[in-house]
Amino acid sequence: MAHVSFKTTEVDGGLSRWSEYLSAEEPIPSALASWRNMGVDGPQGSSAGSQKHLQMEPVVQLSKVAEGLLAKMYRLNGILDYPDPNTHTFSDAFWKAGVFPNFPKICITLSKKFPEHPNKLQLERVDKFSLDALNENAEGYMHNLEQWILLLLDLLAFREQALRLILDLSSTVITLLPHQNSLILHAFMDLFCSFVRVNLFSDKMPRKMILQVYNILHIMRKGGRDCEFYHRLVQFVDSYDPPIKGLHEDLNFVSPRIGEVLEAVGPIIFLSTDTKKLRNEGFLSPFHPRYPDILTNSAHPMRAQDLANVTSYREWVLLGYLVCPDELLRVTSIDVAMVVLKENLILPLFRDECILLHENYQLYVLPKVLESKRMAKSGRTKQKEADLEYNVAKQVEKMLMEVHEQALVSCDAMHRERRILLKQEIGRMVLFFTDQPSLLAPNIQMVFSALALAQCEVVWYFQHVGVASSKSTRGKTVDIDASDPTVGFLLDGMGKLCCLVRKYIAAIKGYALSYLSSCAGRIRFLLGTPGMVALDLDATLKGLFQQVLHCVENIPKPQGESILAITCDLTDLRKHWLSILMIVTSSRSSINIRHLEKATVSTGKEGLVSEGNAAYNWSRCVDELESQLSKHGSLKKLYFYHQHLTMVFRNTMFGPEGRPQHCCAWLGAACSFPECASSIIPEEVNKIGRDSISYVESLIESIMGGLEGLINILDSEGGFGSLEMQLAPEQAALRFNNTTRAKAISGLLMPGHESYPDNSSSVKMLEAAMQRLTSLCSVLNDMEPICVLNHVFILREYMRDCIIGNFRRRFHSMIRTDNCIQRPSIIESLLRRHLGIIHLAEQHISMDLTEGIREVLLAEGFTGPFPNLQIFETPVGTQGEGSAIEIICNWYIENIVKDASHIGVVFDATQNCFRSSQLIGGGCLAEAFTEKRELKALVRLFGGYGIDRMDKMLREHTSALLNCIDSALRSNRDALEGLAGSVNSGDRIERNANLKQIIDIETLAELCIQAGQAITFRRLLVEAVGVVLEEKVPLIYSLIKGLALQLPDEEPDKNEIIKLRRVASSVGVGDKHDADWVQSILAESGSANDNSWVLLPYLCAAFMVSNIWRCAVYDINIGGFSNNLHCLARCVSAVVGGSEYTRVEREQRRNSISNGHTDELQEPELLSRVSAEANIKSAMQIYIKLSAGIVLDSWNDTSRPHIVSKLIFLDQLCELSPYLPRSNLEVHIPYTILRSIYHQLYGASLMASEPMEQSPRQSPLISLAHSSSSARQNRADGTPRSHIFEPGYCSSSGSQHDEGFEADKRTGEKQPRSMRRSGPLDFSASRKVKFVEGSSSASHGAGSLQRFALSRSGPLSYK
Repeated sequence: MAHVSFKTTEVDGGLSRWSEYLSAEEPIPSALASWRNMGVDGPQGSSAGSQKHLQMEPVVQLSKVAEGLLAKMYRLNGILDYPDPNTHTFSDAFWKAGVFPNFPKICITLSKKFPEHPNKLQLERVDKFSLDALNENAEGYMHNLEQWILLLLDLLAFREQALRLILDLSSTVITLLPHQNSLILHAFMDLFCSFVRVNLFSDKMPRKMILQVYNILHIMRKGGRDCEFYHRLVQFVDSYDPPIKGLHEDLNFVSPRIGEVLEAVGPIIFLSTDTKKLRNEGFLSPFHPRYPDILTNSAHPMRAQDLANVTSYREWVLLGYLVCPDELLRVTSIDVAMVVLKENLILPLFRDECILLHENYQLYVLPKVLESKRMAKSGRTKQKEADLEYNVAKQVEKMLMEVHEQALVSCDAMHRERRILLKQEIGRMVLFFTDQPSLLAPNIQMVFSALALAQCEVVWYFQHVGVASSKSTRGKTVDIDASDPTVGFLLDGMGKLCCLVRKYIAAIKGYALSYLSSCAGRIRFLLGTPGMVALDLDATLKGLFQQVLHCVENIPKPQGESILAITCDLTDLRKHWLSILMIVTSSRSSINIRHLEKATVSTGKEGLVSEGNAAYNWSRCVDELESQLSKHGSLKKLYFYHQHLTMVFRNTMFGPEGRPQHCCAWLGAACSFPECASSIIPEEVNKIGRDSISYVESLIESIMGGLEGLINILDSEGGFGSLEMQLAPEQAALRFNNTTRAKAISGLLMPGHESYPDNSSSVKMLEAAMQRLTSLCSVLNDMEPICVLNHVFILREYMRDCIIGNFRRRFHSMIRTDNCIQRPSIIESLLRRHLGIIHLAEQHISMDLTEGIREVLLAEGFTGPFPNLQIFETPVGTQGEGSAIEIICNWYIENIVKDASHIGVVFDATQNCFRSSQLIGGGCLAEAFTEKRELKALVRLFGGYGIDRMDKMLREHTSALLNCIDSALRSNRDALEGLAGSVNSGDRIERNANLKQIIDIETLAELCIQAGQAITFRRLLVEAVGVVLEEKVPLIYSLIKGLALQLPDEEPDKNEIIKLRRVASSVGVGDKHDADWVQSILAESGSANDNSWVLLPYLCAAFMVSNIWRCAVYDINIGGFSNNLHCLARCVSAVVGGSEYTRVEREQRRNSISNGHTDELQEPELLSRVSAEANIKSAMQIYIKLSAGIVLDSWNDTSRPHIVSKLIFLDQLCELSPYLPRSNLEVHIPYTILRSIYHQLYGASLMASEPMEQSPRQSPLISLAHSSSSARQNRADGTPRSHIFEPGYCSSSGSQHDEGFEADKRTGEKQPRSMRRSGPLDFSASRKVKFVEGSSSASHGAGSLQRFALSRSGPLSYK
């Protein structure tokens, strides 16, 4: 393994040893080899008259080397977990980093005893075990420390070369004033500050431990011999312990020149702190301060340009007086130092590393001042000078003692005032240059100044967030307001200014080229003046001037719009001009800068040096404009404060004074973050890139969260909800009742409350939220993509995903309540409100959000294609989506169809909806979810796919119930066949015996009631679909309706006809879609495939002997039974019809197949739907005949109380079944009895409610028989509501209405005038009863009815 070697006798000339730092992309093969040559030679120069002149290249290169050294030390500090070598405080991560051996006692002892030689420390007494382990693995430990011992050697070499160059520049450059020689001044001061920062930062590195541990390892390996460079490094580290002490000694000779420079930049610093003067004098305004009509501000061109460098000037002051404290004793230096010290608490070194400013001034500057004060007081010099020096030293002492407390109190306020000024000036500047872009180029230097000042303030703000003073006498810290909105304004203004410069870069480039073209003539004129001729320039200077003139005169002329196509490299121009400046500013040159100025300034124009400096500056606007913009407007330093950046962003963006549209500026700052990575540390690129991407993603998450917040604020009850004109019925009733109370509920607001001035804050809040939402959408839409390394962030896409994602989440929240789901009409209302907000935002976005909303609604309702309309296969991964419709469907199936909560859900035939006696899940009653209005809203919300999903779930539920019926038919086939035989023979005893043999009749009856509920709910749903379809697309609805009438009645249907028939059934076309629906279920499940289903009417008739009638109470308010027995009637009609359709279809198919395989010439008769319907009617007549016989033969005391309910049930079956005219029932049960029953029910209810004036919720009990009484609810309006009184009710049977009762209804009387105790209403003699073919004889029914007249205990009394 190669080891570091160092020979002081070997000397390497120039800057070749720094190749690693100057060309990091091309590293030398061995970094260790460069340390063999440690000598430092003077800078190379060009000779003019046997004289050497300094070149600018070494100055710039050493400044770059300093950046590399700082980056290496920063990386080492990060690896070692930021140790504190001065207090010897090291964390566990320090020892686990792998740099030092993990033997703390040995290493800390070596560091504390520095500079004593390790051999003198008797380390075996400190930790013998660790010392032995160190000796065993010395080779590996040395390898770990080699790169860091090389870093110490780099620091030593840099100190020697940089110090020599600084001393040469200080002694040879005749003028270092900003208005005379600004280019060389900046290069010199940059090197000076870099030299100071490198040495100050080295104090944060464990230099002593690195050196001592490496040396003891070297001794162990080399038999007690020190490493070659040990003693020199010990001397270097010791002399810079602390670093400021060594800097005081090294820079003592250049101190006077530094003092001159700091005094010269004082006026610019004073100007930058005087916000009133900056505003009033228009230093940052494109308008002339005294002549507003002059758009181009030529009042302060040089000062405006100098303001761009004021950040550097402040750094010069802070570092200069720290390492050259004697210069504070100048009379004018006190004010300069005080101004800068008062507005800072820290001294930045590199990136986010800093030292406490005032503490270091107290430790290292104040003692020097006190020493000067003592020397002046002792009278070692002349008395007059001693008095002056004493007084100045006393003032400096006082200033240093007080300025720290002043800074703690006032620095934040001073910078806040400065940020407000820059916010206003940059805002005006953006508006002006946006309106007058042609004036941007002449004022480009002023734009750079504004950017530099804003950059300084923003960086200062984040550098001082959370900074505390460790030695304040009051223990006071500076509280930086993390919610200061001016930071956002500055970032936004800087971003807009940079965008303007980049947008009009062609105009700026063209203006600069024009200036340089005009400058060529002036320079040629000045070179030919008598004064210049008299100077008798040497050949070197003449050649350089001619080369400058040649470069300027050969600049291409801008032509029209082809400026961007001009490629012009003016590097040679700047290089030659800097060479001229280095010669004429050197004390070794016979021609200096003063000679040139005197020789050319007498012409009354700018001197030659001023013209050359101006040409230099404008040349940079041609080919280095982007680098200048990056220097003055880049915020890459904020990367090291990105955590504070995120915190301040979240506190300010959506604060009361923040502006959401500033978010683009916060994001745009990340584009420059990767520029912070040092080229000599490759791993930094990846780390900084990852952090930058995380920062952008974090900010985008916050921005999108704010966008969601704004939308949700508007979409709330306190937002647009408070402005809605329409209230839900419950809300309206609550407010109506509230107005009539003496003590109103405080939480309910009266209508129009927002119109009062006292309540206008809510409206203002809405206006502010709307303004922020629209402006944020506009800014995000217009923002350019953010590029961070190879990642591109397009805010428009994030915004679209955010809005769509928020809509999806809000949609799910609309559906659910605490323990229930929301009513569909309310969901629709909330959805429309949210969509209105999205459409408001969409007006400011150049993309279609409506399409995304449709995709969400489709995804929430889509669970598969329409089975009868679409034939495509469902893509993998899409089946089973539609989470919203799943929630809705499951809730309806469980709570309405199945009544899983057992809260008494019944179907209300009068209102055509389901009702419940209790709240569902603590929410609403069942009628609130099943009214026609709610189901129509449900159809509009989820469309055909959603309703298809509901239909599928109803099919699955009903199919399971039909399978139970199929099983019951098979298991009870013998009993049912016997029952059929007894009906034909008229043997009542045999009939009763067969009825008793039917098993599980109670369970089967309950299942059939559930099937009836499912069929009833499905009927409500398809009716709602039909209404919505007719409202929204009447042409399509009429097409389906007309098509259904034209479908052929042949059986079996073709597949296309079957699909069309099912489509018509799904939208409620026709009156037989219940049977069609059941037929489709049976066809899919394969049920009803044998002859057992012929016995279905007998099985249904057997329900008449079930125990379900014991709790069957007819409720006039719902037009049905309290246990939903009226749904059983719909089940019987639909299942009998559907099974018969299925049986006929399968029979025809079997016949067709068998006919196809025989040689018979005669084809079987083609069955049609007409014949199938005839079979259905016949089956229903059998059911009516058997059921009526069972009911009327129930004469015993136990079953007599339920006869009325059974008769009403049979009547309702005739009403709702399209296959059973009422005349079929009248054959067995005279309709006069049914009319009498209804008359008694509704009449008694009406009579009972009138005198007592009962509350609508407290109806009287009506006794229908002496042995049974049931509670029935009366309707709120007191009007008898029954289907039997509606026009056209008996149209199928031919029976007539009770005209007297109808007349009462038309006149509005509340008591029927023709009600008699003697029984039903009279029928005219001419009334004829129609009998349908296949009905049973009238004798059976008449004989049974005689028992009503003979029995005194019957429900009706005949006299």
